[in-house]
Amino acid sequence: MNPNLEILPFFDEATNTASYLVIDKATKTAAIIDPVLDYDQRSGKASVDSVNKMLSMARKKEATIDWVLETHVHADHLSAACVVKRESGARVGIGEHVRDVQKIFRAVFNAQDVSASGAEFDHLFKDSERFNIGSLEVEVIHTPGHTPACVAYKIDDAIFVGDTLFMPDYGTARADFPGGDARTLFRSIKRLLALPPETRIFVGHDYKAPGRDRFAWETTVGEERTSNPHVRDGISEDEFVAKREARDATLSPPLLLLPSIQANMRAGGLPPAEENGVRYFRIPVTLTSEGAKHG
Repeated sequence: MNPNLEILPFFDEATNTASYLVIDKATKTAAIIDPVLDYDQRSGKASVDSVNKMLSMARKKEATIDWVLETHVHADHLSAACVVKRESGARVGIGEHVRDVQKIFRAVFNAQDVSASGAEFDHLFKDSERFNIGSLEVEVIHTPGHTPACVAYKIDDAIFVGDTLFMPDYGTARADFPGGDARTLFRSIKRLLALPPETRIFVGHDYKAPGRDRFAWETTVGEERTSNPHVRDGISEDEFVAKREARDATLSPPLLLLPSIQANMRAGGLPPAEENGVRYFRIPVTLTSEGAKHG
């Protein structure tokens, strides 16, 4: 364990999201992973309360934020990456396959301003790419399956896996979003679980598994391999795919799916203002045959 690596978790209970402030104590250099922008679906109002706590802690630690690291284009909360960038000058990075996600959802939302090239982000990481947070070396691991663009960030004995894996008493991410695939997800997870058993895993969400009365976000490769009900040792790829696809068929879309995708594929930015100066999230509407009959 690197004595210069400091990891400070922040949990947003409204969206069940874990964000992380990672600090290199040797150089006072930092990164923020998956920051949350508070958003009220009913009123359409956003606030920066959650991310301000992270920025305040960075100032308290006298740390300079160099990076905002997104593990993927989130579908259940709005990213505060643009807030961190504005306040600190940090670069915003995400996996290079964000281009695939942008192409899918640019069409869904008729979002003509979206580049589909990843240009909204400052850096697109390739699989196995390495970069630094101060003196800390970071390895990027492409982990598609939940979305095409998912990546994990490995720093020394710690790895930040986003939504790919959850706590070992809960399971794994869904794989039914556009561009997702259960078989691909299994192979990505197996790549992560090939790391040494003592490797610390920091997950992107927690929902309190049945029987657990507190939120948790840190586990290990060894614990996942022993206990995870979806991918523990001995579960085959076909078994996982059958279980994952059956589970996904019962799940509802996340509450903040539509606004989250629209903001996050823009690196946390909002859609451009329209002629009246107001920014809008779009809601695609599908009229079913039953609706047409009675509408």
